Amino acid sequence: MKKGSMQKSKQWNVKGALRMAGVFNFLHSCGSGCLLPFLTLYFRHLGLNASMIGIIMASKHLLALVWRPFSSVLARQYDKRRTVIVGSLLSSALVVLILLLFPSTGIQIESGRCNASQPDADPTALLATLEQTTVSSQSNATVYSVNQISLSTEQPVDVNTTVSLNWSARGLKSLKKEDDLHTEFLGSLKAMDAQHQMFFLVLIVMALWECMAAPLEWTADDGLYEYLDFVDATDRHKGVKVWKQLGAAFGNCAVGVLVTSLFCLTGASVEFYSYAILMILTIPTAALLPIYLRKRERLTSGGFKALQLVHGNSQAILCAITVVLMGMVSSAVSDFLFWQMQDCGATEIHMGISLALVHISQTGLAPLSGHLSRFLKYHGWLLVLAVVSLAMQCLYYSFLWSPWSVIPAQLLAGFSTGALWWSITSQSEDIATPGTEKTIFRLFEALSLELGAAFGSLTAGFVVQKFGVMVLFQGAAVLLALWSSALAVLKWKIPRQRRINYSRLLAADTEMSESDTDQEKDWLETAMEDDRGETSGQWKRLNQ
Repeated sequence: MKKGSMQKSKQWNVKGALRMAGVFNFLHSCGSGCLLPFLTLYFRHLGLNASMIGIIMASKHLLALVWRPFSSVLARQYDKRRTVIVGSLLSSALVVLILLLFPSTGIQIESGRCNASQPDADPTALLATLEQTTVSSQSNATVYSVNQISLSTEQPVDVNTTVSLNWSARGLKSLKKEDDLHTEFLGSLKAMDAQHQMFFLVLIVMALWECMAAPLEWTADDGLYEYLDFVDATDRHKGVKVWKQLGAAFGNCAVGVLVTSLFCLTGASVEFYSYAILMILTIPTAALLPIYLRKRERLTSGGFKALQLVHGNSQAILCAITVVLMGMVSSAVSDFLFWQMQDCGATEIHMGISLALVHISQTGLAPLSGHLSRFLKYHGWLLVLAVVSLAMQCLYYSFLWSPWSVIPAQLLAGFSTGALWWSITSQSEDIATPGTEKTIFRLFEALSLELGAAFGSLTAGFVVQKFGVMVLFQGAAVLLALWSSALAVLKWKIPRQRRINYSRLLAADTEMSESDTDQEKDWLETAMEDDRGETSGQWKRLNQ
């Protein structure tokens, strides 16, 4: 009786738990939306080139690929989920601020935004001026010594002049030694220029930040899912994801407006402080987040089971290849689309609004996923449609001509992203055994958002460094167009293998049993009414 009453009380708290989880996901996604999409722009501001940025972002994705599932399992095994969540929020908010301590080492593309006297400055002339200034500042002592020598040659050379030149030469040698010692990185690497020193510093900080931030999402999601599973309400878990999309959209718009308005006063530091503040504001909700407390259990091999299920199904293998490819292209777009927009004159407000449209359109189109799947008669064709849509986006991105010209492609991006995940969800349900649906979905998620994204960032960085952003997007469009054609043919040729989902079958059987019981009840009531009618008729005839 006590156990039943406990379960009943928990069921009464489901709505409150979902509201708290919604607030948590909104604040966390809002903070992530304030910073993560704009990181590559900040790295460009620091003077890093495209290949360096590609390596940094690829390292971030690879570290998340390994550390996120491992940390989630450890937090579950030792029942430290809430501690991990709170610690991740606080430490990630503090570590990311270290990036603000690094000065810029390159040419600031956006430096003319606050110079009202030269609104139409020639970029080529600005580049030449900055290079000349940099060279003159670096070799100021050398130029000075040469002038001294030239002046001394025009005048009679005496002993005092010779002594002064010797002191000037000794001073130059000592300055050169000090510069050489200063350019050594951590005392263990060879002398590097300022750009490579900045690259290694940013790489170390980003790796540390990812170690702090990566465990949060899966740990919080697992705790909420098991809580809802305990009270038999897992069907309401999908509703929490809407708040993630809305929070990311709000963060994109808010930080875009703030940075554009305050850029001449604060620069891009608003993005970092907004992230840190929102992560700290999320901590109270994390302390109240509903998390199911469970006893220590043996580690399960759910991931290996999911790999076996995917490997044993041809359609699932096609889906896995597709999500890796789309993850590569999506990562390339997220890393360098804002570069393309910035070259077209866009500011952070254009970028923030355009990115928010992706999340809003994806949320708005989510209710249509079921109707679209039924219209196409098979979710595999929805995957083909997602690939085609992303190919059209990339082709459009390569021909941007103004800051607002990106809007149509961003609306299409909401559909292509949504169609991809709708198809993945259906594919996971097709091949899953009882209790493995979520694990299979996370496998596809890791293949796309981490493994594919790592390869995409790395490749995109070298392509942009060698050929430019326009060639990157055009090449991605061609690659996706070819794969969409091959995918359509393979989907048509390979037979669809669908595993029996016993949980669905049990639910359907329960519904049919209830309907059969209702039909039997209706039939019995009708027969009894007929029998009553016949009996009353007989009594009337007997009375007559």
